[in-house]
This record gives sequence, C-alpha cells and structure tokens, in this order.
Amino acid sequence: MEIEPGRSNRPAQSPQPTGAPRWVAMFYEPASASWRPGAESPDRTPVLYAIGEMTQVKRARGDEVAVDLWGPKGGEWQRFDPSPAAATPEAAPPASGDGAARPGHARLAERMEDRRHQVLMAGLSKAGLYDLAPDDVTAVRTLVDQVDEATLRRVAHWMALAGGPVE
Repeated sequence: MEIEPGRSNRPAQSPQPTGAPRWVAMFYEPASASWRPGAESPDRTPVLYAIGEMTQVKRARGDEVAVDLWGPKGGEWQRFDPSPAAATPEAAPPASGDGAARPGHARLAERMEDRRHQVLMAGLSKAGLYDLAPDDVTAVRTLVDQVDEATLRRVAHWMALAGGPVE
C-alpha cells in the first residue's frame, strides 16, 4: 500500500466503488486499514454535504480524515477532488457578473445551493419519497437552482405534513 508524503496513515487512493457509476464518498478507516463508502447518491451535492458533516464529526473525535470522492464521467468511474471548492465545470454553474470578481462568492453560492438541496431532500424523505426517478432529480435540481431557501423550507414543511404526523 502506497502512502502519501506527510500523511502516514493515509493510503494513496481508495479502491474504485463497485456497481454503476454514481457519486460515492470513500472514507479511510485506519483501525481496519480499509476504505468504506460513507455516502452515495446519483447527485454530487448531497455527497459533498455528507463529506463535510462526516469530516466535522471525525475531527471532533480527534480522528484523522482521509476521503476520496468518486463519480461518473462519460459513463465510467472517475476520482474527483472532494473539496467543494474543486467542483468540476460540469457540476458547478459558470461564474458570471460581479460574482466572478469575488473569490468567496462562488463558495458561498455553492454552500447555499447545498443547503437548499438538503432542505428539499429532507422534506421528500419525510414524505416517504426516497427513490427518485431521473425526472424527479431534474425537478429537485430546478427547484434548488430557482427557489430561495425560505420557500424551499416551506415546501419541505408541507411535504413533512403530507408524510405523517408532525410532533
């Protein structure tokens, strides 16, 4: 097993996930010296969100974090940089207007998009909708791109009410 310079407990790379290409976060577990999937989805955004959350938890425990992000490209598996700032051109909207002049603006916009996506996905889950068809994924992406967070929270609330009793 090859070790990266400066990271004694982290192998150079994770193994390619099995199955059809989708977005998968692979976390290294030093105790078992193995890579394990930590999150997976047909969409990159929830996997990036999970990477951030899991990284915070692991670091809070004092653990070193090693993560690889795998995703589809041209129908095949490809390894990507797991940092949200390194979003691929096809995954991130092009910068335009005065936002391109502010370096932190793109990261803030991506974080807000991630939050809106999580809110909507949470609402769908509470309504009992877990397995989304391609048309559903497109509808979610359209809502995330065009609707503000407060409105999405309201829609998620309606979905939660439709899904069952709210305590």
